[in-house]
Amino acid sequence: MENELSTTFWVLEYLAMFFIFLIGAVVALVLIWWAVDKFQTADAVRRNYPVIGRFRHLFTSLGEFFRQYFFAMDREEMPFNRAQRDWVYRAAAGKDNTVAFGSTRNISTPGTSIFVNAAFPPLGFQYAKTAPMVIGPTAAKPYEAPSFFNISGMSYGALSQPAVRALSMGAKKANVWLNTGEGGMSDYHLEGGCDVVYQIGTAKYGVRDEHGKLSDAKLREVAARPEVKMFEMKLAQGAKPGKGGILPAAKVDEEVSRIRGIPVGKASESPNRHEEIDDWDDLLDVISHIREVTGKPVGFKTVVGAVDPFSDLFDCIMRRGPDSAPDFITIDGGEGGTGAAPMPLIDLVGMPIREALPRIVDLRDQRGLHDRIRMIASGKMVNPSDVAWAICAGADFVVSARGFMFSLGCIQALKCNKNTCPTGVTTHDPRLQKGLVPKDKAAKVASFAKNMIHEVETIAHSVGVAEPRQMRRRHVRIVQGDGRSIPMNEIYPSYSTHALS
Repeated sequence: MENELSTTFWVLEYLAMFFIFLIGAVVALVLIWWAVDKFQTADAVRRNYPVIGRFRHLFTSLGEFFRQYFFAMDREEMPFNRAQRDWVYRAAAGKDNTVAFGSTRNISTPGTSIFVNAAFPPLGFQYAKTAPMVIGPTAAKPYEAPSFFNISGMSYGALSQPAVRALSMGAKKANVWLNTGEGGMSDYHLEGGCDVVYQIGTAKYGVRDEHGKLSDAKLREVAARPEVKMFEMKLAQGAKPGKGGILPAAKVDEEVSRIRGIPVGKASESPNRHEEIDDWDDLLDVISHIREVTGKPVGFKTVVGAVDPFSDLFDCIMRRGPDSAPDFITIDGGEGGTGAAPMPLIDLVGMPIREALPRIVDLRDQRGLHDRIRMIASGKMVNPSDVAWAICAGADFVVSARGFMFSLGCIQALKCNKNTCPTGVTTHDPRLQKGLVPKDKAAKVASFAKNMIHEVETIAHSVGVAEPRQMRRRHVRIVQGDGRSIPMNEIYPSYSTHALS
């Protein structure tokens, strides 16, 4: 009994000493923080309120987390709200995407798309499968693109290795194309055997010579891959028009360095435009050259700032002849996303896709180039209503980047530029990448694409047509500032016989 009491007393004594030490350490730490904060000059709040002022930064950092999970309503968050993300998550998981009771969407918000249901929609046996569409009819090897919905440009380097592998395998399963983004083509893009669109950015990663110029030999080498179906010249992207791509130093490992041809551990910034392209004539010359060298269709991606310059483009094409035209034009809206961009550009530069797309489609159709130049819509297209709207507006294809990131498990943590992505999508930290299993995520990528296509087809059937590409501007109404909706063909009268209202 005495031994037990002695042992208990000894344990209590040591516990008391530990807590005294712990309290002393905390007090000492607080005093040190107080001294550091009081005499530093960089932060006025911490100088005036030592120690306590440190909590301001903590609460600011945690604000995104608390808003997302506890305080924001389903339709309140930016850039994508919970309702938008949840649809993608359910579609990627192959779960039932029906909802109960009623919509949480405020349909009186200006700009909302309201689709015009038909009095007598087609029956099931009247549905039609969307046929492949030819891109680049004058190229030596035209591309018969099987799907109207595809994966937009996301570079390896900006995305992790397992993320690119999952996209490649998922694209193959869903029979959609995968755009490489401007960071060159890695083995991971080719792993799944899907159709690939090779994007040539202003730094010409992967197809440049030792001086940074476009290399015909490298172009032929890339084009020799049967998976590569088209080439896309990137002039600009929606999140940062007038600014080249930015890859933080933390993401430039040895492999990314080898693929892109840049120094390890050094941030990479592409030029803000192609140095050899000063005007539309130069662009058409480069496009024609790449098409001749590779034999594959060639187009370009850009952002609309004003309509008049694009009118000049189409006039230039008409002077030179339709054979000089790009095989496709990808229009990215100012609301497009990226891994890293200056806030003024990501917030305030570039025309939104909902204004830009119909205007450029009309310029193309005015010149009778509807069947020569395919239009691809990009920029915040993650839900069926977005894709259906774009097709009504005149897009031949729609591409999405962030939608497919959500299908990979992205939770919109907004850490893409910090190499700390908690889901492994945009990080090169091996520990964080382990959370993303390519085989599992490939199935989700494919499921998202297939469910998107299925639900766009559902909208098409509802408005009274057999398949999505038969939708026209008259099939969607746009809510105005006074709460009324008017048909899109009254806002943007179409110039094409293919889209007569």
